[in-house]
Amino acid sequence: MPIVTIQQFPRDLEQKRRLARRITEAFEEVYGARAESVQVFFHEVDGEHWARGGEMGCDIPRD
Repeated sequence: MPIVTIQQFPRDLEQKRRLARRITEAFEEVYGARAESVQVFFHEVDGEHWARGGEMGCDIPRD
């Protein structure tokens, strides 16, 4: 049973649906896994809960 955990900034639900589908398809194709056996967990972290280079994510300018 493949389990994939994704840590990311909050994303739109439709984007997560598309990504989960593509990840599942990859496991089906490469491993021969059944779609029902693939689990994808999204762990979303906003800028107040992470830091890079000593700066909080919410204080770092985004491009």
